[in-house]
Amino acid sequence: MRFDDRFLDELKARLRPSEVIGRSVKLKRQGREWVGLSPFTKEKSPSFYVNDDKGFYHDFSSGKHGDVISFLQETERLSFREAIERLAAEAGLQLPAEDPRAAEMEHKRQGLQDWLELAAKWFEAELRRPGAADARAYLAKRGLPEDQWGRFRLGYAPAGRTALKDVLVQRGAKPAELVEAGLLISPEGGGQPYDRFRDRIIFPIVDGRGRVISFGGRAMNPDDKAKYLNGPETSLFHKGRNLYGLPEARKILGSGADDAAPVVVEGYMDVIACQRAGVAAVAAMGTALTEEQMELLWRIHSEPVLCFDGDKAGLRAAFRSIDRALPQLKAGRSFRFCLLSGGQDPDDLLRDKGALALRDQLSDTKPFVEVLFQRERDAEPLDTPERRAGLKSRLRAVAAAIQDKDLSEQYRNDLFTRFDGLFPRDVSSGAAPAGRGRGEWRRGGAPALSGATEGGRRAANSLAQTLDATAAAVAQGAIDDPARLDERLEEIEACGFGDPALDGLAKEIIRLRLQADTLDRDALTRHLAKSGLGALLREVERAALKSGAPFLAPEKTLADARGLWSQAFDALSRLSALERALASGKTEDLFGSDPEAFKRLKAERDALRRAIKTGTIWADDGS
Repeated sequence: MRFDDRFLDELKARLRPSEVIGRSVKLKRQGREWVGLSPFTKEKSPSFYVNDDKGFYHDFSSGKHGDVISFLQETERLSFREAIERLAAEAGLQLPAEDPRAAEMEHKRQGLQDWLELAAKWFEAELRRPGAADARAYLAKRGLPEDQWGRFRLGYAPAGRTALKDVLVQRGAKPAELVEAGLLISPEGGGQPYDRFRDRIIFPIVDGRGRVISFGGRAMNPDDKAKYLNGPETSLFHKGRNLYGLPEARKILGSGADDAAPVVVEGYMDVIACQRAGVAAVAAMGTALTEEQMELLWRIHSEPVLCFDGDKAGLRAAFRSIDRALPQLKAGRSFRFCLLSGGQDPDDLLRDKGALALRDQLSDTKPFVEVLFQRERDAEPLDTPERRAGLKSRLRAVAAAIQDKDLSEQYRNDLFTRFDGLFPRDVSSGAAPAGRGRGEWRRGGAPALSGATEGGRRAANSLAQTLDATAAAVAQGAIDDPARLDERLEEIEACGFGDPALDGLAKEIIRLRLQADTLDRDALTRHLAKSGLGALLREVERAALKSGAPFLAPEKTLADARGLWSQAFDALSRLSALERALASGKTEDLFGSDPEAFKRLKAERDALRRAIKTGTIWADDGS
């Protein structure tokens, strides 16, 4: 009986490897992993590791690596089906009903699998025969020594039209089976099938369990139309659902740094070069990453690295992958980019500069959002208002392509912040530097915001000022959790958030809160943006991040965050009241009869200013 990938994924998702394996191996927690003595060899120092997050075990003493299914097969000598039945019962998961047709198809697939495995062994043997001298010379030229051929099961397909076919037919294969396995080509106009791979270095393609499912071949004849040739789609091999080098990459990840990410490169030799250097690399076999391949990568790491040559062709390939990935991004599911310099690919780097240089370049990565912005920024010159407006429109469109609403909003904010950074304002003249115009700006540096409320205009006019970080944090806390406003509306109306630049924002928030029965963060943000305060919101968020305010920390409970926010608001309110009292008192000579009162209030104000500025206002936070 064949179990589909969805069933197997669900089964493994319901079980913690440390719990299953821990019944037969004594495990001890060590950071994010579990460690114990190897169940496969006799050892005194533990070298057997289990990682629940990644769903696998790795044994350094024996080199064995796998999941809970293979562990039961290895340690209890169970068949694959027996291991599945055992684990399904433990997970409370019902086995799929056995379909006679499905059983027949599985039997047929197993037969094809056997012929592919036999073909792989024959290709391996042929690489060492006299007829493969040119292939061996090519591998030597590429810096791949003979002692590494077996690790990657490299082979050679002779130039004869039916060399492989003749061998397998003698072993009992039917030509139709070999056509179905992708090993032979059946001529469209009729005639006898012939070998698909001829005079090529062979790279076996294996599935997640290490079983050969197809081949890739590199032509030895420079005049061959197809330099690289992959096997066709079959019942075993779906190009868009598999990644070349995945099982070996998983082994490398299991034996390396816990936070190491897989690297997606462009070709077979690049994968081999990286894996030889200890980098967990895979390849998509000549196509842009598919959604299924992305899912495979995200099961391994939240931010796999996409590696491309730094030339124009490499950038085009990187940009194509961006479009495919954008709708799939979510919190905890993204990519980073590595754009190699000097026009070299990983294989070139390994041969010319060694493994250390290769690992160093592959560790130099850029976030997804940075490469996305670079693509849109460089699409055309930005020397006219129309072209700058075009960039902003493109940024808005790519952010909207992300289906996850929260992440889409974050991308939009980040991309617009980068946009703002391209065209800094000249505050003294209210104009942007020549040739780099940001759009239309009013005198004094305020953006021309059509449809803005009076409060919105006042807030926009204050953007040229530097926001007080603590005041910005209090404003951000109110936006994040509008329920904090309910008991403080009158105070906020009286003194705002403690910075005159935020008075317009405070009044608009109060107006919206009084009009709405309920107001959550998303609704409040949308209303404020429509009121012409979108630019100010970005300024507030940027300044709040610098404040160190503990009530913005994600680990704080809601009750603690609200309490700390009130503490900050009270401090700013008190400071505002002191400022007003001192200003009016000096003007009206209210302290003439009691000059010491003026000094006391001034000392209190100065101390409170210092506490806010230095962060000692949070000294009793306990964090």
